[in-house]
Amino acid sequence: MRALAITTDGEAVHPGVIELPEPRPSGTDLVVDGLLLGVCGTDRSLMTAGTDRFPDGGNRLVLGHESLGRVRHAPPGSRYSIGDLVVPVVRRPDPVPCAACAAGDLDLCENGRFIERGIRAGHGYGAEQYLLDENFAIPVGSLGLLGILIEPASIVAKAWERLDPLVRRPGGRALILGAGPIGLLAALLGRNRGYDVHIVDRVSHGPKVSQSRALGATYHRGSDELEGRFDAVVECSGAFTSSVLDFMAPGAATCYIAHEHAPDTRAAALTAATLSESLMRGNRAVVGVTSSSRSHFDTAQRELEQAPGEWLRGLITDVVPLERFEDAFGSGPDTIKAVITLTDELGDELYERR
Repeated sequence: MRALAITTDGEAVHPGVIELPEPRPSGTDLVVDGLLLGVCGTDRSLMTAGTDRFPDGGNRLVLGHESLGRVRHAPPGSRYSIGDLVVPVVRRPDPVPCAACAAGDLDLCENGRFIERGIRAGHGYGAEQYLLDENFAIPVGSLGLLGILIEPASIVAKAWERLDPLVRRPGGRALILGAGPIGLLAALLGRNRGYDVHIVDRVSHGPKVSQSRALGATYHRGSDELEGRFDAVVECSGAFTSSVLDFMAPGAATCYIAHEHAPDTRAAALTAATLSESLMRGNRAVVGVTSSSRSHFDTAQRELEQAPGEWLRGLITDVVPLERFEDAFGSGPDTIKAVITLTDELGDELYERR
């Protein structure tokens, strides 16, 4: 079977499609046919990663942490059936788990020896078949193939989980900095909560703008167009690291989400004294998130089911077959989410290039 991997010849790392034997299940393993693979900034960074990411000192890492597949085999007594669509959770605990991992909070691992499939120390889901412990499988429900968006939405679900109890005026004005897939999904969850959502990005036209407006959000090309302050701020661009305090109303909360862009070069100007003064006098809060646990995947699935399917489809701007995987690793103003198809059986209705 085919798989997308980075391999090493001892000197450099090379991305490519390789051949692997078909997996054999044991215990609670599902055998899953890979259907779709999402691509994000983490995947792009792995194209030049070191071999310290490879499992067990091997010479390859199968890529893919954003995935959707179909169950081919389920063990006796499984809650899953052949044909079910599932999304895999990315993180796995250390074999000797810390207190957080033992409680199921894999995203809060304290010892740093966790596994992230397709990212570090564990092979990913970028294969025509893979094994998946059913305890780490998320049912997609009515989302169908749009379940490919559950993993990135899980990061956003975690961000709002942190913001919800901190914002003094929930349902007020929300500012989303960045209109990539994370930003637009953050805007969606803000709309689900009743916020008046504003989105800032650099482009003046294209799918990012149209998706923002289709959501009912106000789109701004640059922060200079903003007026007033905001009760909830989600920074997922990296361009406003040091200036989010300027946008926060009294009692507001900001969440920084892991992003793929270059960090704000002005960040050095944000001193501890400046930060503490603004937070204390404004009764404000700032938090940050990266990665997610099963509970966030479950929340993301429910949140996405509230969205119009046509709007979710509009997030998927680039779809390429496995043999042309390089085309999915580019980025530009007309790209929101790129996905790779791992099988030829999918129809064109949902995935033709927009």
